[in-house]
Amino acid sequence: MNKLFSHFKGDLFGGITAGIIALPLALAFGVSSGLGPTAGLYGAIFLSFFAALLGGTNTQISGPTAPMTALSMLVIASLIASNDGDVGKALPIILAVFMLSGLMQVGLGFMGLGKYIRYIPYPVVSGFMTAIGLIILTTQTLPVLGYYPKEDITLVDSFKPDAEAVLLSKILEEEAEEGLLVLEDFSETVSRGGQITEGEIHQEAAVLASKYASGVMGSIKVLPIALGKINWIEMLLALGTIFIIYGFKRITTTIPSTLVALVVMSGVAVFFVPSYRPITAIPSGFPVPQWGIFTEISLLELTPYILTSLTLAMLGAIDSLLTSVVADNMTKTRHLPNKELIGQGIGNTISAIFGGLPGAGATIRTVVNINSGGVTRLSGMISSMVLLLILLIFSSVASAIPAAVLAGILVTVGISVMDYRGLKAIPSLPKDVKWGKLGMSSEVIVMLTVMLLATFWNLVYAVGIGLVIASLMFMKKIGDSTAELSKLKALPSDSSMEEEEVVDADGDGIADIVIKEIIGPLFFGSADGFQKLAKKIPSSAKVVVFRLETMNYIDQSGLYALEEILVELSDQGKTIYLIDLQKQPRYMMERVEMVPKLIPRENIFENYKECFALIKANHQFK
Repeated sequence: MNKLFSHFKGDLFGGITAGIIALPLALAFGVSSGLGPTAGLYGAIFLSFFAALLGGTNTQISGPTAPMTALSMLVIASLIASNDGDVGKALPIILAVFMLSGLMQVGLGFMGLGKYIRYIPYPVVSGFMTAIGLIILTTQTLPVLGYYPKEDITLVDSFKPDAEAVLLSKILEEEAEEGLLVLEDFSETVSRGGQITEGEIHQEAAVLASKYASGVMGSIKVLPIALGKINWIEMLLALGTIFIIYGFKRITTTIPSTLVALVVMSGVAVFFVPSYRPITAIPSGFPVPQWGIFTEISLLELTPYILTSLTLAMLGAIDSLLTSVVADNMTKTRHLPNKELIGQGIGNTISAIFGGLPGAGATIRTVVNINSGGVTRLSGMISSMVLLLILLIFSSVASAIPAAVLAGILVTVGISVMDYRGLKAIPSLPKDVKWGKLGMSSEVIVMLTVMLLATFWNLVYAVGIGLVIASLMFMKKIGDSTAELSKLKALPSDSSMEEEEVVDADGDGIADIVIKEIIGPLFFGSADGFQKLAKKIPSSAKVVVFRLETMNYIDQSGLYALEEILVELSDQGKTIYLIDLQKQPRYMMERVEMVPKLIPRENIFENYKECFALIKANHQFK
């Protein structure tokens, strides 16, 4: 306890500063997600407190982040659309998905999987982060222009025929469930159809219009319409916010420019622009648990969203642990990855119960905390308390914040989250993949694939496909380089029989002894190259020596490739010797009885001198 409060002054300043910076971002992420600013604020409060209290990174500040919000936004939009566009109706299943992702993070931590996050290739992370930036920028274009699709009467009216079809299909489904649907008599259908009001049609059409304009592709499709219906007041508020955020940094970095922009532009709107559009009202008082997660949702209903929850959990884990690495580099400490996942998971679980957005470790807020003096986990807990006090005391003031201001803040977030280092490296990386005269780096291919798929298709599948492509390319490179490094040496019969005097050879010509040196692991990526090189062993050779001191691993593909070569050489009457066979390959070869059936144990040596002495004693060469 004394250790926790030994740096109280630094933790206090760090926590207060981080909490103030978190306020506009939490509100903006909440609005962007589709659940409203309250969800972002609740997420920042609960996640920040419990992740700091129970996590494995002392200086980490957690809350809704750009990657987590971008993925949550897709999940929320899909679930709202499948619940007739009613946020209240969809809320229990949305929060249940978020809670399940938190529980999965806890499970990942207890299974000790935190240490494996570092094996995700940089191009995958780079492409993903750039895609997040592009998604945020594209989807915030409409709010910046002051255009909201479901409020555009012309656009909504264009969906009325579709809305009528949807309402009619619902009537038919209801009748089928009630056993009233009879093909010979549609009188009941006609009767129920006649009860559909114009208001219901308009509401359904608004849902369809909103769905049509959602996401990156939807924003692009309605952009021409939005450009023709710009709300200049809203756009000026957004542009003013962006200008202050970037301009104020040139004056001083002591006061967060995001906070300055929020206060200044909100003041301008309140006092000089009476017709501006405020954010959704933030309720006052302490957050109330959303018991509908437990009372209105069954495990069966949650089953289709297990993969979605796992994706959120994995993304949150990656996002948090990358921030933990940044914190380690700044504080010269080492975080506990599995404990961090458990803390993040508990925080996200509790956040979901209270209606908050899922989140992760936030890099910018963590850096600010450290620079402001934060040293222990108390700083993250103080950051949470700052946001809670703002909620309890100033919720009515926060409800007056213009929606355009938060859109402007999100535009700067989208710009900052993109990986410019990866983009700048595109021209300079070696072009190791060729298509005729054209070439491109395999790293760039992975990055661009993930970026494009994540931006225009699906974040989840993009990362999975990127990992598969990166893994295949890596294995090919390792296999090719292993084959290139492996050597084939020919030793003529008139040699002094000292192996180090043997020069590299192609295996052509006359040789009594051939030495095959395998460099690195023999696995499915290098097995083909090994077989091709082994085929070059001249038919004149009577003895084949395999040097295996650097072959520390062999998989099943490599094992059978080696067995095939050994069987072929044995059938040709050649004697085979192995030098410095490592533990794992020997175990594998013994399991399939290659040792001792193909290679007697007396033909396995620890060093080449002993092997050559035996060859000299046992073999007569012409």
